[in-house]
Amino acid sequence: MGKSKTATVFFCQDCGYESTKWMGQCPGCRQWNTFVQESVRTSSKGMGGNVKMKASKEKQEPSSLSSIVMGEEERMHTHIQELDRVLGGGIVPGSLILVGGDPGIGKSTLLLQVCRYLSDDGRKVLYISGEESLKQIKLRAMRIGDFTDHLLLLCETNLSSIEETITKCRPEAVVIDSIQTMYHDEVSAAPGSVSQVREATGILLRLAKDMGIPVFIVGHVTKEGTVAGPRVLEHMVDTVLYFEGDRHASYRILRGVKNRFGSTNEIGVFEMRQSGLVEVANASEFMLSGRPRNASGSVVVCSMEGTRPILLEIQALVCRTSFGIPKRQATGTDFNRVNLLMAVLEKRVGLPLSNCDAYVNIAGGIRMLEPALDLGIALAVVSSFQNKPVDERTIVFGEIGLSGEVRAVSMAEQRIAEAAKLGFTACILPKSAEETIRASGNMPDGIALQGVSSVQEAIRMM
Repeated sequence: MGKSKTATVFFCQDCGYESTKWMGQCPGCRQWNTFVQESVRTSSKGMGGNVKMKASKEKQEPSSLSSIVMGEEERMHTHIQELDRVLGGGIVPGSLILVGGDPGIGKSTLLLQVCRYLSDDGRKVLYISGEESLKQIKLRAMRIGDFTDHLLLLCETNLSSIEETITKCRPEAVVIDSIQTMYHDEVSAAPGSVSQVREATGILLRLAKDMGIPVFIVGHVTKEGTVAGPRVLEHMVDTVLYFEGDRHASYRILRGVKNRFGSTNEIGVFEMRQSGLVEVANASEFMLSGRPRNASGSVVVCSMEGTRPILLEIQALVCRTSFGIPKRQATGTDFNRVNLLMAVLEKRVGLPLSNCDAYVNIAGGIRMLEPALDLGIALAVVSSFQNKPVDERTIVFGEIGLSGEVRAVSMAEQRIAEAAKLGFTACILPKSAEETIRASGNMPDGIALQGVSSVQEAIRMM
Protein backbone atom coordinates (compact mmCIF):
# COMPACT_ATOMS: atom_id res chain seq x y z
CA MET A 1 0.00 0.00 0.00
CA GLY A 2 1.23 3.45 -0.85
CA LYS A 3 1.72 6.16 1.68
CA SER A 4 -0.86 8.92 1.90
CA LYS A 5 -0.42 12.50 2.99
CA THR A 6 -2.71 15.44 3.51
CA ALA A 7 -2.33 18.60 1.44
CA THR A 8 -4.19 21.90 1.60
CA VAL A 9 -5.48 23.16 -1.73
CA PHE A 10 -7.89 25.85 -2.88
CA PHE A 11 -10.75 25.20 -5.33
CA CYS A 12 -12.91 27.59 -7.32
CA GLN A 13 -16.55 26.84 -6.54
CA ASP A 14 -17.66 27.95 -10.02
CA CYS A 15 -15.29 26.19 -12.41
CA GLY A 16 -13.30 23.81 -10.18
CA TYR A 17 -9.93 25.53 -10.80
CA GLU A 18 -7.31 24.18 -8.36
CA SER A 19 -4.57 26.25 -6.76
CA THR A 20 -2.03 25.86 -3.97
CA LYS A 21 -2.82 29.35 -2.63
CA TRP A 22 -5.87 31.54 -2.22
CA MET A 23 -6.59 34.09 -4.94
CA GLY A 24 -9.19 36.83 -5.06
CA GLN A 25 -10.02 36.28 -8.74
CA CYS A 26 -10.14 32.87 -10.38
CA PRO A 27 -7.81 32.67 -13.41
CA GLY A 28 -10.14 30.12 -15.02
CA CYS A 29 -13.59 31.75 -14.94
CA ARG A 30 -12.53 35.30 -13.86
CA GLN A 31 -15.01 35.32 -10.96
CA TRP A 32 -14.19 37.02 -7.65
CA ASN A 33 -14.15 35.45 -4.15
CA THR A 34 -15.00 31.93 -5.28
CA PHE A 35 -12.00 30.06 -3.80
CA VAL A 36 -12.52 27.74 -0.84
CA GLN A 37 -9.90 25.90 1.18
CA GLU A 38 -9.99 22.11 1.42
CA SER A 39 -7.73 19.40 2.78
CA VAL A 40 -7.12 16.60 0.30
CA ARG A 41 -5.45 13.30 1.09
CA THR A 42 -3.18 12.19 -1.74
CA SER A 43 -1.99 8.62 -2.23
CA SER A 44 0.75 7.03 -4.28
CA LYS A 45 -1.85 4.58 -5.57
CA GLY A 46 -3.17 7.32 -7.84
CA MET A 47 -6.91 6.76 -8.19
CA GLY A 48 -7.22 4.18 -5.42
CA GLY A 49 -9.31 1.13 -6.11
CA ASN A 50 -10.15 2.27 -9.61
CA VAL A 51 -6.70 1.16 -10.82
CA LYS A 52 -7.47 -2.52 -10.59
CA MET A 53 -10.76 -2.11 -12.42
CA LYS A 54 -9.19 -0.15 -15.25
CA ALA A 55 -6.26 -2.55 -15.56
CA SER A 56 -8.61 -5.51 -15.93
CA LYS A 57 -10.29 -3.98 -18.97
CA GLU A 58 -9.19 -4.73 -22.47
CA LYS A 59 -7.12 -2.07 -24.12
CA GLN A 60 -9.23 0.11 -26.42
CA GLU A 61 -7.97 0.75 -29.92
CA PRO A 62 -8.92 3.85 -31.96
CA SER A 63 -11.78 3.32 -34.42
CA SER A 64 -12.70 5.12 -37.60
CA LEU A 65 -16.11 6.76 -37.84
CA SER A 66 -17.21 4.50 -40.71
CA SER A 67 -16.40 1.33 -38.76
CA ILE A 68 -18.78 2.17 -35.92
CA VAL A 69 -22.03 0.24 -36.32
CA MET A 70 -25.11 2.13 -35.18
CA GLY A 71 -28.18 0.30 -33.94
CA GLU A 72 -31.62 1.56 -33.11
CA GLU A 73 -31.23 3.99 -30.21
CA GLU A 74 -33.88 2.70 -27.88
CA ARG A 75 -34.90 5.27 -25.31
CA MET A 76 -36.62 4.42 -22.05
CA HIS A 77 -40.00 6.15 -21.90
CA THR A 78 -40.98 7.52 -18.50
CA HIS A 79 -44.71 7.73 -19.44
CA ILE A 80 -44.50 11.40 -18.39
CA GLN A 81 -44.84 13.16 -21.74
CA GLU A 82 -43.65 16.52 -20.43
CA LEU A 83 -40.42 14.96 -19.12
CA ASP A 84 -39.89 12.81 -22.22
CA ARG A 85 -40.15 15.88 -24.46
CA VAL A 86 -37.60 17.82 -22.41
CA LEU A 87 -35.22 14.83 -22.49
CA GLY A 88 -35.55 14.64 -26.28
CA GLY A 89 -37.90 11.66 -26.53
CA GLY A 90 -37.04 9.60 -23.46
CA ILE A 91 -34.10 8.46 -21.33
CA VAL A 92 -30.95 7.43 -23.21
CA PRO A 93 -29.30 4.33 -21.65
CA GLY A 94 -25.94 5.17 -20.07
CA SER A 95 -26.70 8.88 -19.69
CA LEU A 96 -25.98 10.98 -16.60
CA ILE A 97 -28.82 13.43 -15.88
CA LEU A 98 -28.55 16.27 -13.35
CA VAL A 99 -31.79 17.68 -11.92
CA GLY A 100 -31.48 20.96 -10.01
CA GLY A 101 -34.00 23.21 -8.32
CA ASP A 102 -34.89 25.13 -5.17
CA PRO A 103 -35.62 23.20 -1.95
CA GLY A 104 -39.19 21.90 -1.83
CA ILE A 105 -39.82 22.50 -5.56
CA GLY A 106 -40.55 18.81 -6.26
CA LYS A 107 -37.29 17.25 -7.55
CA SER A 108 -37.51 14.14 -5.38
CA THR A 109 -41.25 13.79 -6.07
CA LEU A 110 -40.72 13.91 -9.83
CA LEU A 111 -37.94 11.33 -9.77
CA LEU A 112 -39.94 9.04 -7.49
CA GLN A 113 -42.78 9.19 -10.01
CA VAL A 114 -40.28 8.33 -12.76
CA CYS A 115 -39.17 5.35 -10.69
CA ARG A 116 -42.78 4.27 -10.31
CA TYR A 117 -43.50 4.27 -14.05
CA LEU A 118 -40.21 2.54 -14.91
CA SER A 119 -40.83 -0.17 -12.29
CA ASP A 120 -44.37 -0.63 -13.63
CA ASP A 121 -42.75 -1.57 -16.97
CA GLY A 122 -40.85 -4.35 -15.20
CA ARG A 123 -37.54 -2.46 -15.02
CA LYS A 124 -35.41 -2.78 -11.90
CA VAL A 125 -34.86 0.71 -10.45
CA LEU A 126 -32.57 1.64 -7.55
CA TYR A 127 -33.42 4.78 -5.56
CA ILE A 128 -30.52 5.87 -3.33
CA SER A 129 -31.20 8.62 -0.79
CA GLY A 130 -28.69 10.33 1.44
CA GLU A 131 -31.19 12.75 2.97
CA GLU A 132 -34.24 10.65 3.90
CA SER A 133 -34.82 7.41 5.76
CA LEU A 134 -36.67 4.46 4.23
CA LYS A 135 -39.82 5.30 6.20
CA GLN A 136 -39.77 8.91 5.01
CA ILE A 137 -39.46 7.77 1.39
CA LYS A 138 -42.36 5.36 1.87
CA LEU A 139 -44.55 8.14 3.28
CA ARG A 140 -43.97 10.15 0.11
CA ALA A 141 -44.45 7.08 -2.07
CA MET A 142 -47.82 6.29 -0.45
CA ARG A 143 -49.01 9.76 -1.43
CA ILE A 144 -48.01 9.19 -5.07
CA GLY A 145 -49.55 5.73 -5.57
CA ASP A 146 -48.81 2.01 -5.63
CA PHE A 147 -45.31 0.73 -6.38
CA THR A 148 -44.13 -2.67 -7.57
CA ASP A 149 -41.31 -4.72 -6.06
CA HIS A 150 -39.04 -3.76 -8.97
CA LEU A 151 -38.25 -0.53 -7.09
CA LEU A 152 -35.39 -0.97 -4.59
CA LEU A 153 -34.59 1.65 -1.94
CA LEU A 154 -31.24 2.30 -0.28
CA CYS A 155 -30.20 4.89 2.30
CA GLU A 156 -26.45 5.34 1.88
CA THR A 157 -23.92 8.13 1.44
CA ASN A 158 -20.68 6.12 1.05
CA LEU A 159 -19.84 5.93 -2.65
CA SER A 160 -17.81 2.74 -2.22
CA SER A 161 -20.88 0.95 -0.84
CA ILE A 162 -23.10 2.51 -3.51
CA GLU A 163 -20.76 1.38 -6.27
CA GLU A 164 -20.68 -2.15 -4.88
CA THR A 165 -24.50 -2.25 -4.61
CA ILE A 166 -25.02 -1.01 -8.18
CA THR A 167 -22.52 -3.54 -9.52
CA LYS A 168 -24.22 -6.35 -7.61
CA CYS A 169 -27.88 -5.45 -8.30
CA ARG A 170 -27.34 -4.28 -11.90
CA PRO A 171 -30.44 -2.05 -12.01
CA GLU A 172 -31.78 -0.53 -15.24
CA ALA A 173 -31.97 2.98 -13.74
CA VAL A 174 -30.47 4.70 -10.68
CA VAL A 175 -31.49 7.84 -8.78
CA ILE A 176 -29.01 9.62 -6.46
CA ASP A 177 -30.67 12.03 -4.01
CA SER A 178 -28.58 14.10 -3.62
CA ILE A 179 -25.02 14.46 -4.93
CA GLN A 180 -24.11 16.93 -2.14
CA THR A 181 -24.58 14.23 0.53
CA MET A 182 -22.28 11.65 -1.09
CA TYR A 183 -18.67 11.13 -0.04
CA HIS A 184 -15.72 8.93 -0.98
CA ASP A 185 -13.23 7.49 1.50
CA GLU A 186 -10.23 8.49 -0.59
CA VAL A 187 -11.17 12.19 -0.35
CA SER A 188 -10.78 13.74 3.10
CA ALA A 189 -12.93 16.80 2.38
CA ALA A 190 -16.44 17.11 3.81
CA PRO A 191 -19.50 15.95 1.81
CA GLY A 192 -20.76 18.67 -0.53
CA SER A 193 -17.30 20.17 -1.03
CA VAL A 194 -15.80 20.72 -4.44
CA SER A 195 -13.54 17.69 -4.18
CA GLN A 196 -16.28 15.32 -3.03
CA VAL A 197 -18.84 16.47 -5.61
CA ARG A 198 -16.32 16.16 -8.43
CA GLU A 199 -15.14 12.71 -7.29
CA ALA A 200 -18.70 11.46 -6.77
CA THR A 201 -19.81 12.63 -10.20
CA GLY A 202 -16.78 11.02 -11.81
CA ILE A 203 -17.55 7.64 -10.23
CA LEU A 204 -21.22 7.80 -11.19
CA LEU A 205 -20.29 8.84 -14.73
CA ARG A 206 -18.02 5.82 -15.10
CA LEU A 207 -20.70 3.48 -13.74
CA ALA A 208 -23.31 4.89 -16.12
CA LYS A 209 -21.08 4.53 -19.20
CA ASP A 210 -19.58 1.14 -18.32
CA MET A 211 -22.87 -0.54 -17.35
CA GLY A 212 -25.12 1.35 -19.79
CA ILE A 213 -27.61 2.45 -17.13
CA PRO A 214 -29.10 5.96 -16.84
CA VAL A 215 -28.28 7.74 -13.59
CA PHE A 216 -30.34 10.67 -12.27
CA ILE A 217 -28.52 13.04 -9.90
CA VAL A 218 -30.34 15.53 -7.70
CA GLY A 219 -28.37 18.74 -7.13
CA HIS A 220 -29.03 21.56 -4.70
CA VAL A 221 -28.93 25.13 -5.99
CA THR A 222 -27.39 28.30 -4.63
CA LYS A 223 -29.22 31.53 -3.89
CA GLU A 224 -28.38 32.66 -7.44
CA GLY A 225 -30.30 29.65 -8.80
CA THR A 226 -27.35 27.63 -10.13
CA VAL A 227 -26.39 24.11 -9.10
CA ALA A 228 -24.24 24.17 -5.97
CA GLY A 229 -20.69 22.91 -6.28
CA PRO A 230 -18.16 23.35 -9.07
CA ARG A 231 -19.38 24.34 -12.52
CA VAL A 232 -17.41 21.37 -13.86
CA LEU A 233 -20.29 19.23 -12.52
CA GLU A 234 -22.53 20.53 -15.30
CA HIS A 235 -19.82 19.86 -17.89
CA MET A 236 -19.42 16.22 -16.84
CA VAL A 237 -23.09 15.20 -17.08
CA ASP A 238 -25.01 14.59 -20.32
CA THR A 239 -28.17 16.49 -19.43
CA VAL A 240 -28.92 19.35 -17.02
CA LEU A 241 -32.54 19.96 -16.07
CA TYR A 242 -33.75 22.84 -13.89
CA PHE A 243 -37.00 22.63 -11.97
CA GLU A 244 -38.39 26.17 -11.65
CA GLY A 245 -41.42 27.84 -10.14
CA ASP A 246 -42.67 29.46 -7.00
CA ARG A 247 -42.90 26.83 -4.28
CA HIS A 248 -46.02 28.61 -2.98
CA ALA A 249 -47.72 28.37 -6.39
CA SER A 250 -49.12 25.18 -7.89
CA TYR A 251 -47.30 25.11 -11.23
CA ARG A 252 -43.75 23.91 -11.93
CA ILE A 253 -41.63 24.29 -15.07
CA LEU A 254 -38.96 21.76 -16.07
CA ARG A 255 -36.40 23.38 -18.35
CA GLY A 256 -33.43 21.72 -20.08
CA VAL A 257 -30.33 23.93 -20.16
CA LYS A 258 -28.01 21.22 -21.53
CA ASN A 259 -28.86 18.07 -23.46
CA ARG A 260 -26.44 16.02 -25.54
CA PHE A 261 -29.30 13.92 -26.90
CA GLY A 262 -31.95 16.51 -27.70
CA SER A 263 -32.98 20.15 -27.83
CA THR A 264 -32.46 22.57 -24.95
CA ASN A 265 -35.40 24.76 -25.96
CA GLU A 266 -38.18 22.51 -24.69
CA ILE A 267 -39.97 22.97 -21.37
CA GLY A 268 -42.37 20.81 -19.41
CA VAL A 269 -45.20 22.23 -17.31
CA PHE A 270 -46.47 20.45 -14.19
CA GLU A 271 -48.94 21.20 -11.44
CA MET A 272 -48.22 20.17 -7.86
CA ARG A 273 -51.13 18.38 -6.23
CA GLN A 274 -51.64 16.24 -3.16
CA SER A 275 -50.96 13.09 -5.16
CA GLY A 276 -47.75 14.45 -6.70
CA LEU A 277 -46.89 16.23 -9.93
CA VAL A 278 -49.50 16.21 -12.69
CA GLU A 279 -48.76 17.13 -16.31
CA VAL A 280 -50.34 20.28 -17.70
CA ALA A 281 -51.27 19.38 -21.28
CA ASN A 282 -52.63 22.83 -22.22
CA ALA A 283 -50.14 25.24 -20.68
CA SER A 284 -51.64 28.28 -22.43
CA GLU A 285 -55.08 27.78 -20.91
CA PHE A 286 -53.48 27.16 -17.53
CA MET A 287 -51.44 30.39 -17.67
CA LEU A 288 -54.44 32.51 -18.73
CA SER A 289 -56.81 31.23 -16.04
CA GLY A 290 -58.20 34.03 -13.86
CA ARG A 291 -57.41 36.74 -16.41
CA PRO A 292 -59.32 40.01 -15.79
CA ARG A 293 -61.88 41.24 -18.33
CA ASN A 294 -61.64 44.68 -19.99
CA ALA A 295 -58.76 45.79 -17.77
CA SER A 296 -56.25 48.33 -19.01
CA GLY A 297 -52.61 47.27 -19.08
CA SER A 298 -53.41 43.60 -19.84
CA VAL A 299 -52.20 42.08 -23.12
CA VAL A 300 -51.94 38.42 -24.20
CA VAL A 301 -48.74 37.44 -26.01
CA CYS A 302 -47.43 34.17 -27.43
CA SER A 303 -43.95 32.88 -26.58
CA MET A 304 -42.24 29.88 -28.15
CA GLU A 305 -40.37 27.43 -25.94
CA GLY A 306 -38.75 25.05 -28.37
CA THR A 307 -41.60 23.70 -30.50
CA ARG A 308 -44.25 24.61 -27.95
CA PRO A 309 -46.25 27.87 -28.14
CA ILE A 310 -47.43 29.25 -24.79
CA LEU A 311 -49.88 32.13 -24.37
CA LEU A 312 -49.07 34.49 -21.51
CA GLU A 313 -50.66 37.56 -20.00
CA ILE A 314 -48.46 40.63 -19.67
CA GLN A 315 -49.63 43.19 -17.12
CA ALA A 316 -48.39 46.76 -16.89
CA LEU A 317 -49.17 49.51 -14.40
CA VAL A 318 -48.09 53.08 -15.21
CA CYS A 319 -48.75 55.94 -12.80
CA ARG A 320 -47.34 59.36 -11.96
CA THR A 321 -44.27 59.25 -9.77
CA SER A 322 -44.31 60.87 -6.36
CA PHE A 323 -40.57 61.45 -6.35
CA GLY A 324 -38.05 63.06 -8.65
CA ILE A 325 -36.75 59.75 -10.02
CA PRO A 326 -39.37 57.37 -11.49
CA LYS A 327 -39.38 53.77 -10.30
CA ARG A 328 -39.27 50.89 -12.79
CA GLN A 329 -39.82 47.25 -11.92
CA ALA A 330 -40.06 44.10 -14.07
CA THR A 331 -41.13 40.66 -12.89
CA GLY A 332 -40.77 37.66 -15.19
CA THR A 333 -38.91 39.49 -17.96
CA ASP A 334 -35.69 41.44 -18.49
CA PHE A 335 -35.65 44.71 -16.55
CA ASN A 336 -33.24 46.37 -18.98
CA ARG A 337 -35.43 45.36 -21.92
CA VAL A 338 -38.43 47.06 -20.32
CA ASN A 339 -36.43 50.27 -19.86
CA LEU A 340 -35.35 50.11 -23.50
CA LEU A 341 -38.92 49.67 -24.75
CA MET A 342 -40.13 52.58 -22.63
CA ALA A 343 -37.37 54.74 -24.09
CA VAL A 344 -38.53 53.77 -27.60
CA LEU A 345 -42.13 54.70 -26.70
CA GLU A 346 -41.03 58.08 -25.39
CA LYS A 347 -38.74 58.90 -28.33
CA ARG A 348 -40.67 57.41 -31.29
CA VAL A 349 -44.27 57.69 -30.09
CA GLY A 350 -44.02 60.79 -27.89
CA LEU A 351 -45.43 59.34 -24.67
CA PRO A 352 -44.22 61.32 -21.62
CA LEU A 353 -43.08 58.34 -19.55
CA SER A 354 -40.01 59.95 -17.98
CA ASN A 355 -42.04 61.15 -14.98
CA CYS A 356 -44.04 57.92 -14.50
CA ASP A 357 -43.50 54.84 -12.38
CA ALA A 358 -43.86 51.62 -14.39
CA TYR A 359 -44.40 48.05 -13.23
CA VAL A 360 -44.40 45.15 -15.73
CA ASN A 361 -45.34 41.62 -14.75
CA ILE A 362 -45.85 38.30 -16.52
CA ALA A 363 -48.85 36.81 -14.75
CA GLY A 364 -48.42 33.43 -13.14
CA GLY A 365 -44.83 33.98 -12.05
CA ILE A 366 -43.34 32.43 -15.19
CA ARG A 367 -40.11 33.92 -16.59
CA MET A 368 -39.74 34.51 -20.34
CA LEU A 369 -36.99 36.42 -22.16
CA GLU A 370 -37.97 35.95 -25.83
CA PRO A 371 -37.81 39.13 -27.99
CA ALA A 372 -41.27 38.31 -29.40
CA LEU A 373 -42.72 39.68 -26.14
CA ASP A 374 -41.55 43.22 -26.98
CA LEU A 375 -44.72 44.32 -28.76
CA GLY A 376 -46.91 42.93 -25.99
CA ILE A 377 -44.93 44.76 -23.31
CA ALA A 378 -45.08 48.04 -25.25
CA LEU A 379 -48.85 47.82 -25.84
CA ALA A 380 -49.45 46.89 -22.19
CA VAL A 381 -47.53 50.02 -21.08
CA VAL A 382 -49.46 52.22 -23.54
CA SER A 383 -52.77 50.65 -22.50
CA SER A 384 -52.11 51.40 -18.83
CA PHE A 385 -50.81 54.91 -19.54
CA GLN A 386 -53.88 55.82 -21.63
CA ASN A 387 -56.21 53.75 -19.43
CA LYS A 388 -57.50 52.11 -22.60
CA PRO A 389 -58.14 48.33 -22.49
CA VAL A 390 -56.92 46.10 -25.33
CA ASP A 391 -59.53 43.78 -26.83
CA GLU A 392 -59.45 40.62 -24.69
CA ARG A 393 -59.68 38.41 -27.81
CA THR A 394 -56.57 39.94 -29.41
CA ILE A 395 -53.14 38.35 -29.25
CA VAL A 396 -49.89 40.23 -29.88
CA PHE A 397 -46.31 39.25 -30.71
CA GLY A 398 -43.32 40.87 -32.42
CA GLU A 399 -39.85 42.26 -31.74
CA ILE A 400 -39.34 46.02 -31.50
CA GLY A 401 -36.17 47.72 -32.75
CA LEU A 402 -34.66 50.99 -31.54
CA SER A 403 -36.23 52.86 -34.45
CA GLY A 404 -39.69 51.73 -33.39
CA GLU A 405 -39.98 49.15 -36.19
CA VAL A 406 -41.70 45.81 -35.55
CA ARG A 407 -39.45 42.98 -36.69
CA ALA A 408 -40.38 39.42 -37.65
CA VAL A 409 -40.11 36.50 -35.23
CA SER A 410 -39.85 32.77 -35.86
CA MET A 411 -42.71 30.24 -35.99
CA ALA A 412 -45.49 32.78 -36.53
CA GLU A 413 -47.89 30.15 -37.88
CA GLN A 414 -47.59 27.98 -34.76
CA ARG A 415 -48.27 30.99 -32.54
CA ILE A 416 -51.40 31.94 -34.51
CA ALA A 417 -52.66 28.34 -34.49
CA GLU A 418 -52.34 28.19 -30.68
CA ALA A 419 -54.26 31.47 -30.35
CA ALA A 420 -57.03 30.31 -32.69
CA LYS A 421 -57.35 27.08 -30.72
CA LEU A 422 -58.12 29.06 -27.56
CA GLY A 423 -60.73 31.27 -29.24
CA PHE A 424 -58.79 34.46 -30.03
CA THR A 425 -60.24 36.37 -32.99
CA ALA A 426 -57.50 38.89 -33.84
CA CYS A 427 -53.71 38.88 -33.98
CA ILE A 428 -51.39 41.89 -34.17
CA LEU A 429 -48.13 40.65 -35.68
CA PRO A 430 -45.18 41.94 -37.76
CA LYS A 431 -46.09 42.96 -41.32
CA SER A 432 -43.39 40.73 -42.80
CA ALA A 433 -44.74 37.68 -40.94
CA GLU A 434 -48.28 38.41 -42.19
CA GLU A 435 -47.08 38.68 -45.80
CA THR A 436 -45.22 35.38 -45.49
CA ILE A 437 -48.30 33.60 -44.16
CA ARG A 438 -50.54 35.04 -46.88
CA ALA A 439 -48.04 34.08 -49.59
CA SER A 440 -47.94 30.50 -48.32
CA GLY A 441 -51.72 30.21 -48.46
CA ASN A 442 -51.96 28.85 -44.91
CA MET A 443 -54.36 31.48 -43.62
CA PRO A 444 -55.89 30.37 -40.31
CA ASP A 445 -59.66 30.19 -39.90
CA GLY A 446 -61.51 32.30 -37.37
CA ILE A 447 -58.70 34.76 -36.59
CA ALA A 448 -57.98 38.08 -38.37
CA LEU A 449 -54.34 38.99 -39.00
CA GLN A 450 -53.35 42.64 -38.53
CA GLY A 451 -49.80 43.19 -39.75
CA VAL A 452 -47.89 46.23 -38.45
CA SER A 453 -44.51 47.60 -39.46
CA SER A 454 -44.04 50.04 -36.56
CA VAL A 455 -45.11 50.41 -32.97
CA GLN A 456 -47.15 53.48 -33.93
CA GLU A 457 -49.34 51.34 -36.22
CA ALA A 458 -49.79 48.77 -33.47
CA ILE A 459 -50.97 51.45 -31.02
CA ARG A 460 -53.54 52.69 -33.54
CA MET A 461 -54.97 49.15 -33.79
CA MET A 462 -55.47 48.78 -30.02
